Amino acid sequence: MEKLYNKLVRDNIPEIIKKDNRKPIYRELSSDEYWEYLLEKDKEELLEVRDASTKEEIKMELADKLEIIRAMAKFHGYTLNDIIEEADKKRSKNGAFDNRIFLEKVIIK
Repeated sequence: MEKLYNKLVRDNIPEIIKKDNRKPIYRELSSDEYWEYLLEKDKEELLEVRDASTKEEIKMELADKLEIIRAMAKFHGYTLNDIIEEADKKRSKNGAFDNRIFLEKVIIK
């Protein structure tokens, strides 16, 4: 019996599967494949954040999402701190999302 996954997983997952007396079949992705699967994993994690029903589940799913952001940054030669610094620059210029502002439309004169 086998279960098909075809998805990007964390580095230790094959060893965890082996310790459970199962046999993982996996390969290393090319750079192009890796980027595409990071994008797919990001979508998956976003859905898991949305579907989380407790604060603890939300925290866990946000941690997974952060790990994807870290991997995406590293893929392009950045650290998580580089991304945070860039986010801080944008925050000081454009603000954050603290005030829950929902822009409905802009009237052009």
